[in-house]
Amino acid sequence: MKFIFKYTVLVVFLIAAQACKKTGKADTNAELSDNYVADNYTKQEVDIPMRDGVNLHTTIYTPKDTSQEYPIIMQRTPYSSAPYGDGKYKSKIAPNVNMMKEGYIVVYQDVRGRWMSEGHYENMRAYIPNKTSNEQVDESTDTYDTIDWLVKNVKNNNGRVGVWGISYPGMYATYATIDAHPALKAASPQACIGDFFFDDFHHNGAYMLSYFRATSLFGTPRPNGDSPIDTAWYTLPNIGTEDQYQFFLDQGPLENLDRFFEYETADTPKMRPEGKTDDYFWNELKEHPNYDELWQSRGLIQHLDKTKSHVATMVVGGWFDAEDLYGPLETYKNIEKHNKGAYNTMVFGPWDHGRWARRSERNLVGNYYFGDSISVFYQDQIETKFFHHFLKGDGDQNSGLPEAYVFDSGKKDWSQFDAWPPKNTSKKAFYLSEDERLTTDQQTTSGIQFVSNVKKPVPYSEDIKSVFTPRKYMTDDQRFAARRADVLVFETEVLDEDLTLAGSILANLQVATTGTAADWVVKVIDVHPEDVETNEEMQDHLKMSNYHLMVRSEVLRGRFRNSFLQPEPFTPNEKTAVTIKLQDVFHTFKKGHKLQVQVQSTWFPLIDLNPQTYVDNIFKAKASDFKTQTHTVFTDSNIEFTVLQ
Repeated sequence: MKFIFKYTVLVVFLIAAQACKKTGKADTNAELSDNYVADNYTKQEVDIPMRDGVNLHTTIYTPKDTSQEYPIIMQRTPYSSAPYGDGKYKSKIAPNVNMMKEGYIVVYQDVRGRWMSEGHYENMRAYIPNKTSNEQVDESTDTYDTIDWLVKNVKNNNGRVGVWGISYPGMYATYATIDAHPALKAASPQACIGDFFFDDFHHNGAYMLSYFRATSLFGTPRPNGDSPIDTAWYTLPNIGTEDQYQFFLDQGPLENLDRFFEYETADTPKMRPEGKTDDYFWNELKEHPNYDELWQSRGLIQHLDKTKSHVATMVVGGWFDAEDLYGPLETYKNIEKHNKGAYNTMVFGPWDHGRWARRSERNLVGNYYFGDSISVFYQDQIETKFFHHFLKGDGDQNSGLPEAYVFDSGKKDWSQFDAWPPKNTSKKAFYLSEDERLTTDQQTTSGIQFVSNVKKPVPYSEDIKSVFTPRKYMTDDQRFAARRADVLVFETEVLDEDLTLAGSILANLQVATTGTAADWVVKVIDVHPEDVETNEEMQDHLKMSNYHLMVRSEVLRGRFRNSFLQPEPFTPNEKTAVTIKLQDVFHTFKKGHKLQVQVQSTWFPLIDLNPQTYVDNIFKAKASDFKTQTHTVFTDSNIEFTVLQ
């Protein structure tokens, strides 16, 4: 029997798309009445024809004041443009409340193959370059055709269009800039997926087991094929426990999870191909463990040389976004690389996934408090200003905003730079030395060993809970991990001056293992002093005194150390170079703090368990393949930081 529980459309949208669970005290979304949209906007639902004849369901909110023309601001989404039907209105539209009040024509569209739109859905639909017919369609052509219809058919529009979206809708916002319609003037991809082999469901080839419960959201076929549907047709697995660590440990090999994607009917077991489930996304994950043509074709980063310079972009992300940090950073950098004449900026704040869309007074990620009204400042002084300038104002390069508007998560304040990374930076290496020391020079070439026990993997969080997609762990106190024998700890002396990291981090490891396979996890941690005051939202069992704040972390599946397409085993006991790229940071380790690095080999169940015995496909590994091994990290390993001068 398949274990399931149903989510309403609203809950799925909040969890999977916007990730806007309220945190903190006052929430000033209440600035407008619940009926503001219905009182001030006229709603219209239309089916817009695409060039291949497929109709995409589109909801249009137009200001009732028809005395002026308005720009169009649009979001395309796989998470539903509901509510559907006459007289049913969203309670909030547009990117923020300022833009609701300021007056925009606000458009939401169900993307091809989802909800009330016709056509076939493809998860991260591949971009098609050099199209030769109207039958060759992708999200770029669908966006182009939609904009073309809107500017020609919606009354009182001023001929300028903007797009925005968070998470998956953020990817569609990026897509809009490729082969863009001339009327598209502004795009803000936010927490945008860039490549599913490095965002969300994979990190550097390691499968993000923690996203297992979200799989069917993208992989369940609609019951009537390509026909529209206005209610949720998918169900999400109910694992039946709050202890997800123990649940996944008990499940054993990944193939044992197939049962959650199989439907018991009289004939489906006979009709289903051997080894396949009813969920096509789960099948893709299982059958494509390497960075093969499937994943490469669906990546969007490699096509950003085709963005158009008439589209101003503002890429937005959160420094503590567990889902999509790779995407927005790589989106900004690649547009910057390939389209130098375009207006292209980035905004990164101390947020988890989509938190900037809320207007909470107190801004936290998990236990860690970063300050008051940070998201409100972003919406009022950055986001609104960007769209107003390019859709209502002069639309020139002089927007009044910097190239990089970034929040220092250590100093807890905003900074502005005319480039990212900032121009006045340099590289500085710290070596993983004996006696748990992190030193600025290599002192020995000895090896430090630890036992990686597949029956007792290192947890990614000390919380006992079951979560749909994890977020809080990005700022979790890492003392629980530092006290384990299978986690190596290296730290500096107490800093006698501030140390600001502003840019990329590269872990250059020299390792060995008694097995033929291993994962390598590196965490960068800010160890706080003893006399730090504890904020009121802190979990009861923790204190800010000596808090180990995780600033950045990343995993590399060791088989991909030389190629994500062609994996290879380790030679037992042979010293081997493993390089791990950690995503950018902007964080000041303040005077009186310590910089710490942790190295481990399991991170469960954030990522799946590596058998530590090489197999061609870990999704098809057997229980007998999983072996406890001894790993070694050599002291000529170093972590290279980008340091602000």
